[in-house]
Amino acid sequence: MTVFTLDLGYNSPPLSANDRPHYRVRARITKQIRTTTWALAKQAKLPTDCAHVTVQLHYRPRDKRRRDPSNLMPTQKACVDGLVDAGLVPDDCQKFMTELVPAIHPAEKGSEGSLWLTISIGDPQ
Repeated sequence: MTVFTLDLGYNSPPLSANDRPHYRVRARITKQIRTTTWALAKQAKLPTDCAHVTVQLHYRPRDKRRRDPSNLMPTQKACVDGLVDAGLVPDDCQKFMTELVPAIHPAEKGSEGSLWLTISIGDPQ
């Protein structure tokens, strides 16, 4: 199994299940995340037409407040769509992709937040 890590370049999740932006604002942010992930996948030279991948979003916040990993799913979904756009797999259905619940890591004192994606290529877990 090969694991790739894509640093998304965000300090905090651009989309959350708790957000209630206007639909046009949400669409613009979704497109930005999707395009960013597509570009990072191309830059990292991820393989295309994989049989199966496992994807997980990781978030390290800047502070120790409690957070709900499920709230990160809209950001993860946009990233997954960007990976499909890059040709990693033909579709994000269960046959080709397993999406794990996003992981929230402990804050590191003096560090800004960070968001990254791990992609495991190979058999499902």
